[in-house]
Amino acid sequence: MKLGAAAAHVLTADRKSTELRPTAIVGRDPRVSGEMLAAALSAGLASRGVDVLRVGVIPTPGVAYLTDDYGADLGVMISASHNPMPDNGIKFFSSGGRKLPDTVEDEIEAAMVELNGQGPTGTGVGRIIEESPDAQDRYLAHLRESAPADLTGIKVVVDTANGAASEVAPLAYAAAGAEVVAIHNKPNAYNINDNCGSTHIEQIQKAVVEYGADLGLAHDGDADRCLAVDADGNVVDGDQIMAILAVGMKEKSELRKNTLVATVMSNLGLKLAMEEQGIDILHTAVGDRYVLEELNAGGFRLGGEQSGHIVMPNHSTTGDGTLSGLKLMARMAETGSSLAELARVMTVLPQVLINVPVPDKSAVMGDDRVAAAMAEAETELGHTGRVLLRPSGTEALFRVMVEAAEEESARKVAGRLAAVVAAV
Repeated sequence: MKLGAAAAHVLTADRKSTELRPTAIVGRDPRVSGEMLAAALSAGLASRGVDVLRVGVIPTPGVAYLTDDYGADLGVMISASHNPMPDNGIKFFSSGGRKLPDTVEDEIEAAMVELNGQGPTGTGVGRIIEESPDAQDRYLAHLRESAPADLTGIKVVVDTANGAASEVAPLAYAAAGAEVVAIHNKPNAYNINDNCGSTHIEQIQKAVVEYGADLGLAHDGDADRCLAVDADGNVVDGDQIMAILAVGMKEKSELRKNTLVATVMSNLGLKLAMEEQGIDILHTAVGDRYVLEELNAGGFRLGGEQSGHIVMPNHSTTGDGTLSGLKLMARMAETGSSLAELARVMTVLPQVLINVPVPDKSAVMGDDRVAAAMAEAETELGHTGRVLLRPSGTEALFRVMVEAAEEESARKVAGRLAAVVAAV
């Protein structure tokens, strides 16, 4: 309740119109704690004079889209994304459906402490409208408009992780003409992400082969991610999906400045493949918010992460797993190629990641032994390898990532570097 009140205070402070009360869109994924958190947040928003439109269970990108489509002042998604059911989290969007910068999140946290109990009373308090009757239809119409391809003849298995896209994703794919087999699409408030979805890709690998499908698509709990599986059950990750879409967009002159935005954790194979295709890559820090910042700053049209967050700013203000799935199948339809054939545009290089516990993360990068070991590793790997050392943002760990043409080489170099980091 405090967070809802604080968000109302900060995110409606610069509102120009005084004729109508400010409005907020509130959505959630199916996990059980979302019910009480949505109620509490809605109460907090209303206590500060904000009218609340509850849109029920819907993907995170659906809330972002509806915040803009309804002309709301802010949007709230209650979800812990790919995390287990007991976890939950709250994501805010400003007007237009955009994620908040760190500074604004800090303002909201400060307001939680600073706000006193006095708010509007009587006719000044907000109204709470339970379950918008057309929210899902609006979002589905947006998806159809963003990816209008005819997918007739494509058979797809979709794993919705018993999450927010359990109803929307199968409907969107079927509306485009695909033959849809939905699995893990029966949320019961407790089974979200439970041995299913994009964090348990082995489930859809089996299902695609079992059903004889052309591909599989796996989403996470709030459906802002999409990973794919080809007809033989081979994983096609976010880097490969970006490569496929980037080549198609370049062919149609839709890839602004022939540039793709990706994080530093993207596979080196993506960079090498894009070089062959005449496409530049801009690398950002890890996190979809940093990808979004770079996309918006340069006016670019495609970006994302290896994990399956794919952002297409012409259609969405955040990663949209269902839209990514539609665009990927549209590329298959327009080329007449299988997903395996399309994925050959990129060779995924072996990537080894070791998490090293460290007492002081700040001391590692300043250590001369680490710098020397990195330089030696980079020389040894040459153009076909890469070394990345970075601190974890939330844990007392340092991440050592090495890519090489051969997995044995990557493991050897990563193990050597990890030993040096552990000794600091």
